[in-house]
Amino acid sequence: MNEKQFSVIKWYLVGFVTLTIWTMLIWQYLHTGVPSHYFLQRADMPEISNWWGGFLLPFLTWLAMVRVQKRLLKKPSEHTRLLCKQALFSFATALCYGAMLSLSFVTGYTEISAILFPAILFIAIFFRVYREEFILGFILSMSITFGAVLPTIFGAVIALASAIVYFFVQFIYLKIKIYTATKPRDEGN
Repeated sequence: MNEKQFSVIKWYLVGFVTLTIWTMLIWQYLHTGVPSHYFLQRADMPEISNWWGGFLLPFLTWLAMVRVQKRLLKKPSEHTRLLCKQALFSFATALCYGAMLSLSFVTGYTEISAILFPAILFIAIFFRVYREEFILGFILSMSITFGAVLPTIFGAVIALASAIVYFFVQFIYLKIKIYTATKPRDEGN
């Protein structure tokens, strides 16, 4: 995949997200009104309208796609197709994960959502969930339920925490690997 093909995909995705969020906002406005959400579900906290999603989601989609494009196109061309498939799989996985988290929260299964949210840090030990495709999928899936701003804040916190977890675990693993490789072996004397 070359840069021109990726740019076409990027603009289609940005257009799809823009059309989807604005359709949803207009439908909400004409029917029940555009909802607002409070931080931590507390009325004494600031209220954030879903209207912000009309600007925030297309911008985040564009930004994530630009960063993915830069990362993927730096690699040799024979690896680009595989990396694109991996990025798409990562995006779809995060989309499903965020949808499960939202659905469990909305249906009253807070025990499940209380497990799913911190489980991301456990998953971060093995996978780079701080990458753009994961965070974008997570934000897009949760913004249907919580608006765009709150999932973006949570996504940023998750990205930072998961990057710290991933790189810390990799650092420890590398140190153990170096230590065990350089440690003199006991020959049974």
